[in-house]
Amino acid sequence: MTGDTYPNVHRPSPERVAAIADDLGLELNDEELADYLAVLDGALDDVRRVMELPSPEFPIHRRTHTDRPPGHAPSGEDDPFNVWITRCTVEGDDDGPLAGRTVGLKDNIALAAYPMTCGSRVLRDYVPRIDATVVTRLLDAGATVTGKLNMEAFAWSGSSDISDYGTVPNPHDPARLAGGSSSGSGAAVALGECDVALGGDQGGSIRIPASWCGVVGLKPTTGLVPYTGIFPLDPTIDHVGPMARSVEDVALATEVLAGEDVQNGVRMDARQPRGVSAAPYADALDEGVEDLTIGVLEEGFDWPAGDPRIDETVRGVIDDLAARGTTVESVSVDFHREILTLLTPLEIQGGTRTMEEGGVGTHHTGWYWTDLVDAVESRTRSRTDELPPTAKGSLLVGTYLAETYGIEFYAKAKNLVLELERQLTAHLDRCDALVMPTIPMLPFERDDSLSRTERLGRIVENHRNTATFDHTHHPALTVPCGSVDGLPVGLQVVGSHFDEATLFTVGAAVERLTESPTLPVSPPAPDAADG
Repeated sequence: MTGDTYPNVHRPSPERVAAIADDLGLELNDEELADYLAVLDGALDDVRRVMELPSPEFPIHRRTHTDRPPGHAPSGEDDPFNVWITRCTVEGDDDGPLAGRTVGLKDNIALAAYPMTCGSRVLRDYVPRIDATVVTRLLDAGATVTGKLNMEAFAWSGSSDISDYGTVPNPHDPARLAGGSSSGSGAAVALGECDVALGGDQGGSIRIPASWCGVVGLKPTTGLVPYTGIFPLDPTIDHVGPMARSVEDVALATEVLAGEDVQNGVRMDARQPRGVSAAPYADALDEGVEDLTIGVLEEGFDWPAGDPRIDETVRGVIDDLAARGTTVESVSVDFHREILTLLTPLEIQGGTRTMEEGGVGTHHTGWYWTDLVDAVESRTRSRTDELPPTAKGSLLVGTYLAETYGIEFYAKAKNLVLELERQLTAHLDRCDALVMPTIPMLPFERDDSLSRTERLGRIVENHRNTATFDHTHHPALTVPCGSVDGLPVGLQVVGSHFDEATLFTVGAAVERLTESPTLPVSPPAPDAADG
C-alpha cells in the first residue's frame, strides 16, 4: 500500500451550498439548506476517510528496469526534424524478441522519471511515477527506450503543427507536414531515429503519420493492447500501437504489446475484453494471399478533397494482388462518408468530458491514475490560458453542447456508429479484409501564415479514411505502397475484430509488391522545424 497526498476536505459555507443549489435549479428554504448541509457533512466524513486510506500497489508502481539516467531536450542541431521532446536511454533485458531494437514513445505514454508533456507546455513539469504497461512489456522483451517523441498537443489534431514543442516536418519534404497526432513517432521511424515507435490513435493518429512518413503502422483492435498508463482522449476510442519500417517489426512488436493487463489478479484496463491475448503474428508474414478475398471499400476512394493519383496508386497494388490469385470484390458502406460529421459529438464531447474529469474519466472499471488526475486538474486550473487552440476550441464547443443539449448528440452519434460497425462487420464476414487508401490526400503543406481558424479547420481533414475504425473497433494497418511526387502513399488494410494476423499477411504481400519509400538523406533547412 502507498500513501497519497491530497488537499484537505473542507466544509463549505452555507452560501456556497446555496449557490450550488441555484446552479442546479433547486430552490431551498433556510430549513432545507440546513438539512442538506448536515447531509453534506456526513458525506464529507466519508470522503475524508477514503482519502486517509492507503492506496493499493500494483506491479505498475514498481519499475522493472531501474537504471534511469537523466534525460535531456535535444538541440535543433541534434534533432533537425524536431521529433524528440526528451532524449534518454532506458535499457531493457539482455535478450528477448526485441533485443537490440530501440523504441521511441509518443509523449502521452508514461515513462517513470521522465517528463510526460502530451505535447503541451501545460504539463511541461509533470513527471510520472509509473511506467505504462506497454513500456514494461517492451523493456522485458529486450528493447531500449531512447526517448519521448513530439506529438500534437493533447492529441487533438491530425496535422503536425499544433504542438507546443514545434512543428514536425515531413521527412520526405520538409515543406510539408508529417501528420499527427503521433507526428514525432512517424517521422522518427522514417528517419531511422528509432527502430520502433509507439503512437496513440483515436481518429487515425498512428496511421496518418505512418502513411505520410512512409512507414508501417497498426491501430490494433480496441482492447488488444492495454492502455494503462497512457493519457486518454475517450476510453471508447483510445488505442496504442506500433510503427516501424517493416511489417515484420510491427508484427513482432504487436506480439510483445498485446494481451490482457492483469496485475495482482486485477484487470487494470476496462477497454480490454476478458482473456484477450497475443498471437504469433510474425508467423502470418509468410502466408500466401491466394486464398484470401479482399473487399475494396469504394467510399474510401474518389473523395472530393482527395488526390486521384493516390487512388490510382492504391488500385494498382490491388490489381497486382488480384494478378497473384487474391479474390477482389467491390464493397460499399455509404455511411463511411459521414465520419467527419460524427467526430464533433463523438470526439469533442467525449474528449471534453475526459479533460473535465482530470484526464482519466469516470464510469469505468479497472485502475485509476490518481497521480495524473492531480497533475491535470492542478495545471489546467493554473495554466488555462496556455492550453493549445485545439484544446480551447474543443472545450468551448464540448461544454456548450453539453450544457445546452446534454449528451443527446453524443448518444445519437454512438448509435449511428453501431450501424456503421454492423455494415462493416457484415462485409468482413464474407471478406478476409477491406482495403482503401490510408489518407486520400498528400501531406499538407506547411504554412506558418495560416490563421488560427484555418489551422484548426484542417486538423481532421486527413481523418476521412481512418477515424471510422477507431469507433467501430476494427484493426487497421497502413503499409507504404508507392509514391506520388516523391511523397509516400499508404494502403490501409482493415480486418475483423482481433484478426490482426490477416492484416499482417496482406501487409507483407503489399510490401513484397512495392518498393519502400526512399528515406530522406538530408535534414531540413534551419527554419523548417520550430525549436
